[in-house]
Amino acid sequence: MKTFALAALAAVAFAAPAFAADPVIGTWKTQVDDGHYAYVDIAPCGAQICGTIAKAFDANGPVKSDNIGKPIVWDMMAQGGGGYGKGKIWQPSTGKVFSSKMALNGDTLKVAGCVGPICKKQTWTRVK
Repeated sequence: MKTFALAALAAVAFAAPAFAADPVIGTWKTQVDDGHYAYVDIAPCGAQICGTIAKAFDANGPVKSDNIGKPIVWDMMAQGGGGYGKGKIWQPSTGKVFSSKMALNGDTLKVAGCVGPICKKQTWTRVK
Protein backbone atom coordinates (compact mmCIF):
# COMPACT_ATOMS: atom_id res chain seq x y z
CA MET A 1 0.00 0.00 0.00
CA LYS A 2 2.85 2.36 0.90
CA THR A 3 4.52 1.63 -2.45
CA PHE A 4 1.28 2.37 -4.31
CA ALA A 5 0.84 5.70 -2.51
CA LEU A 6 4.42 6.73 -3.30
CA ALA A 7 4.00 5.72 -6.95
CA ALA A 8 0.76 7.72 -7.22
CA LEU A 9 2.38 10.75 -5.62
CA ALA A 10 5.36 10.52 -7.99
CA ALA A 11 3.05 10.23 -11.02
CA VAL A 12 1.17 13.37 -10.00
CA ALA A 13 4.39 15.26 -9.27
CA PHE A 14 5.91 14.43 -12.65
CA ALA A 15 2.68 14.95 -14.61
CA ALA A 16 1.86 18.38 -13.18
CA PRO A 17 4.89 20.23 -14.66
CA ALA A 18 4.35 18.62 -18.07
CA PHE A 19 0.66 19.56 -18.07
CA ALA A 20 1.37 23.11 -16.89
CA ALA A 21 3.65 23.56 -19.89
CA ASP A 22 0.84 22.77 -22.36
CA PRO A 23 1.29 25.30 -25.19
CA VAL A 24 -2.44 26.15 -25.35
CA ILE A 25 -2.33 27.65 -21.85
CA GLY A 26 -2.68 31.44 -22.01
CA THR A 27 -5.02 34.20 -23.15
CA TRP A 28 -6.75 34.05 -26.54
CA LYS A 29 -8.74 36.63 -28.52
CA THR A 30 -11.89 35.22 -30.11
CA GLN A 31 -13.31 36.28 -33.45
CA VAL A 32 -16.22 38.72 -33.50
CA ASP A 33 -19.59 37.06 -32.89
CA ASP A 34 -22.74 39.17 -32.87
CA GLY A 35 -20.66 42.38 -32.70
CA HIS A 36 -18.56 41.32 -29.72
CA TYR A 37 -15.36 39.43 -29.02
CA ALA A 38 -13.62 38.27 -25.89
CA TYR A 39 -10.32 37.43 -24.28
CA VAL A 40 -10.43 33.84 -23.04
CA ASP A 41 -8.03 32.59 -20.38
CA ILE A 42 -7.23 28.94 -21.06
CA ALA A 43 -5.84 26.98 -18.12
CA PRO A 44 -5.73 23.47 -16.69
CA CYS A 45 -8.83 22.37 -14.78
CA GLY A 46 -8.11 19.01 -13.26
CA ALA A 47 -6.92 16.66 -16.00
CA GLN A 48 -8.65 18.72 -18.70
CA ILE A 49 -8.25 22.16 -20.21
CA CYS A 50 -10.85 24.89 -19.71
CA GLY A 51 -11.35 28.47 -20.84
CA THR A 52 -13.00 31.37 -19.01
CA ILE A 53 -14.08 34.72 -20.45
CA ALA A 54 -11.64 37.28 -19.01
CA LYS A 55 -12.66 40.45 -20.90
CA ALA A 56 -15.35 41.46 -23.38
CA PHE A 57 -15.14 43.99 -26.24
CA ASP A 58 -17.18 45.58 -29.00
CA ALA A 59 -16.00 47.77 -31.90
CA ASN A 60 -15.46 50.70 -29.48
CA GLY A 61 -13.31 48.77 -26.98
CA PRO A 62 -13.85 47.06 -23.62
CA VAL A 63 -17.42 46.58 -22.42
CA LYS A 64 -19.00 45.43 -19.18
CA SER A 65 -20.56 42.02 -19.61
CA ASP A 66 -22.31 39.51 -17.39
CA ASN A 67 -20.31 36.85 -19.27
CA ILE A 68 -16.97 37.85 -17.74
CA GLY A 69 -15.81 35.03 -15.48
CA LYS A 70 -18.07 32.45 -17.12
CA PRO A 71 -16.65 29.23 -18.57
CA ILE A 72 -16.69 29.13 -22.36
CA VAL A 73 -14.62 25.96 -22.95
CA TRP A 74 -14.45 22.94 -20.63
CA ASP A 75 -13.55 19.24 -20.50
CA MET A 76 -11.07 19.67 -23.38
CA MET A 77 -8.52 16.85 -23.62
CA ALA A 78 -5.09 17.10 -25.24
CA GLN A 79 -4.85 14.56 -28.06
CA GLY A 80 -1.29 15.20 -29.22
CA GLY A 81 0.09 17.06 -32.21
CA GLY A 82 -1.64 20.30 -31.19
CA GLY A 83 -5.07 18.70 -31.22
CA TYR A 84 -7.64 18.91 -28.43
CA GLY A 85 -11.04 17.26 -28.30
CA LYS A 86 -13.91 15.74 -26.35
CA GLY A 87 -14.70 19.17 -24.88
CA LYS A 88 -17.66 21.51 -24.79
CA ILE A 89 -17.94 25.15 -25.86
CA TRP A 90 -20.59 27.73 -25.01
CA GLN A 91 -21.63 30.35 -27.55
CA PRO A 92 -22.62 33.43 -25.52
CA SER A 93 -24.58 35.05 -28.36
CA THR A 94 -27.01 32.09 -28.53
CA GLY A 95 -26.59 30.52 -25.10
CA LYS A 96 -26.05 27.13 -26.75
CA VAL A 97 -23.45 24.52 -25.79
CA PHE A 98 -21.75 22.44 -28.47
CA SER A 99 -19.29 19.57 -28.60
CA SER A 100 -15.91 21.10 -29.28
CA LYS A 101 -12.45 20.47 -30.62
CA MET A 102 -9.41 22.70 -31.06
CA ALA A 103 -6.24 22.70 -33.13
CA LEU A 104 -3.19 24.70 -32.05
CA ASN A 105 -0.63 25.98 -34.52
CA GLY A 106 1.78 28.49 -32.96
CA ASP A 107 -0.20 31.58 -31.95
CA THR A 108 -3.34 30.45 -33.77
CA LEU A 109 -6.05 28.29 -32.21
CA LYS A 110 -8.76 26.90 -34.48
CA VAL A 111 -11.85 26.27 -32.36
CA ALA A 112 -14.92 24.38 -33.53
CA GLY A 113 -18.34 23.89 -31.96
CA CYS A 114 -20.14 20.96 -33.52
CA VAL A 115 -23.53 19.30 -33.73
CA GLY A 116 -22.84 15.94 -35.32
CA PRO A 117 -20.69 16.43 -38.41
CA ILE A 118 -21.63 20.12 -38.80
CA CYS A 119 -19.22 22.54 -37.11
CA LYS A 120 -19.09 26.31 -36.71
CA LYS A 121 -15.46 27.40 -36.59
CA GLN A 122 -13.48 30.37 -35.32
CA THR A 123 -9.80 31.18 -35.36
CA TRP A 124 -8.53 32.63 -32.06
CA THR A 125 -5.21 34.45 -31.75
CA ARG A 126 -2.87 34.48 -28.78
CA VAL A 127 -2.87 37.71 -26.75
CA LYS A 128 0.69 38.77 -25.99
